[in-house]
Amino acid sequence: MRTIDTIRRSGIGIRPEQTVREAAQVMEHSGVGALAIVEGARLRGILTDRDLVRRVLATGLALDARVDDVMTSPVVSIDADADVHDAFALFRTHGVRRLAVVRNGQFVGMVTIDDLLVDLARDLVDLSRPITAEIAHAHRDSALPVA
Repeated sequence: MRTIDTIRRSGIGIRPEQTVREAAQVMEHSGVGALAIVEGARLRGILTDRDLVRRVLATGLALDARVDDVMTSPVVSIDADADVHDAFALFRTHGVRRLAVVRNGQFVGMVTIDDLLVDLARDLVDLSRPITAEIAHAHRDSALPVA
């Protein structure tokens, strides 16, 4: 499966000169926990809800500070057509919860550990159906004659 196929919703991007207040409002309105910081078509950084807490609120930084002052950069990213197992490896290696997905150097979305867990849980349910059916119907099988 390609990484692009695991994205649940479009990635949201904001410009580097926007304020952390604007970023927080975009996150709240969009229901996301991370924003891509893009300049033109170039991905410059990522701003997460955790960045807002640790780098803005905890330090008393003004809410009119620019997002490029508090964003995480460089961004851990993955190519849209990369195999999803490559995303697993990046999550393990870098200890992040979100990966920016890029195609030809342009930001196209965000894949999260949550997205992958939902997909994995769905796959496990699908795999368990034959087992569940066998267990549920096993008591109805007639006993084999003992020879």
